[in-house]
Amino acid sequence: MKEYKLSHLAIITVMSCVFLSVMALGVADAGTGSGSFKKDNEIVISFGMPVDEAWAKNTANFMVSEKTDPDIQLPVESVTLDAKRISALIRFREPLNLSSEYEVTAKDVTSEGKVMGNVMFMVKKSQGQILFTIFLGAMLINNFVFTKYLGLCIFFGVSQKKETSIGMGITFTIVMVLSAIMCWALLTFVLQPLHLGFLKIIVFIGTVAIFVQAVDTILRKVNPYLFKKLGVFLVLIVTNCIILAVPLINADSGNGPMESLILGLGAGLGFALALFLMACVREKLELCKVPAVFRGLPIAFVVAGLFALSFLGFSGLSIF
Repeated sequence: MKEYKLSHLAIITVMSCVFLSVMALGVADAGTGSGSFKKDNEIVISFGMPVDEAWAKNTANFMVSEKTDPDIQLPVESVTLDAKRISALIRFREPLNLSSEYEVTAKDVTSEGKVMGNVMFMVKKSQGQILFTIFLGAMLINNFVFTKYLGLCIFFGVSQKKETSIGMGITFTIVMVLSAIMCWALLTFVLQPLHLGFLKIIVFIGTVAIFVQAVDTILRKVNPYLFKKLGVFLVLIVTNCIILAVPLINADSGNGPMESLILGLGAGLGFALALFLMACVREKLELCKVPAVFRGLPIAFVVAGLFALSFLGFSGLSIF
């Protein structure tokens, strides 16, 4: 029984040594890690162990390039270690493309005077950062109404009252999200495998029409008053520029399912926000003394222009 336990202990010891040897060889040959963007010209990488400061300060030990163009090396201005000498802040002379993916190779990493080998780091935005950027861009920075001037037919037709604007905003957002994800699925699993990409506009219009008809039927039964108030504008969602622009942007950008879903949600909420803001102002305008030549649609265009100017303040906004 004792020999049996000793034999098992020997096997475990040998396997542990082999595992540690393989890990050591992997680190000595080429380790991999991840980094993150600090600013538009800074990257932070973590070695997982203290490294020599003299080695880290030598910018020649770091090779940085875009993954799509590995032959062009980016000039490194300086490298700074943290207090524990585990993380390094790499600063560049020129701004980086934060939407791209970068490869950082640390040559002959030295720790306590010992050379540990080369370590490669992949640097890109996290999935959460990418999705939040898409959402914020579609809703505020690149609002489809106030910056791209799309969907103005429904925008001016339904923005006279807050009640109808809220109803249309919710309806539009639901149709937008459902059509965005469904159009992505049809493009990815049907049109592209069958080489029918040239039919995407027709297919997208048909997909949107199906969801609009479903919402039309549900709204007719659930809220007949709102259905009557929306009137013909509910049907016009089918040919709305925004609701067709989002699936086309997803198709041209190669967005995945989550990116397509978030872009649709951001575009829908952005349109709903534009409708609500416009309706609030137009209700106030009914109580104001507007010159006769500006009453009705002319003053609405003036207000929309002022909103467009205010939304220009979001241009260039960057959270990450």
